[in-house]
Amino acid sequence: MEFYIKHISQNPGTKQVNQSITYSDNEGNTVVFPDPLVTVECDIVVHPEACPLPVNVTIDGCQDSVTVDMGDVYLESLGRILQLNVTVKNVCPGKRVALAMILTETDSQDVEHQRGMKTITIPAHNYPSCRDVLVKCIKFVLPEDLDVSGGTPYRMCNARNFKARFIANYIDTDYRCCDSVMTVL
Repeated sequence: MEFYIKHISQNPGTKQVNQSITYSDNEGNTVVFPDPLVTVECDIVVHPEACPLPVNVTIDGCQDSVTVDMGDVYLESLGRILQLNVTVKNVCPGKRVALAMILTETDSQDVEHQRGMKTITIPAHNYPSCRDVLVKCIKFVLPEDLDVSGGTPYRMCNARNFKARFIANYIDTDYRCCDSVMTVL
């Protein structure tokens, strides 16, 4: 016997396949089914925009055209992209740098709300002395539904205020603890 199963719950996990299988035939045969289990993994699905409600429109017979006021429609899933550049000063040659960017948005009481964090590795340079390194195009996505400016919600017309912080440190170092054992080849 071959059959297909469909998972209709929202819960993942191990499920019994034949929890409610029954079998009968005209000859009175008894069938014992094994008790297989399947593991179900549910995807996380996000629907940011609901399907719009339809408006019924009728065009009567023999009409060539009809004009209907369909009401208002609003822009959806609005947002902004903030792109930052930063210069890391006096980076020594031969050393990689770890750079962190922390972005917050401030409301009308100057309370900060988290908006993102990124970390990147800046490759080592081979110039003979320390030099500044320009890091360009660090992008943050800022959906309008997170706007705390106090203006009209879900509009791109509000001025939004942000604070950006940067932390940098060398990854590579010559330092070794006194009790460390290192093998140099």
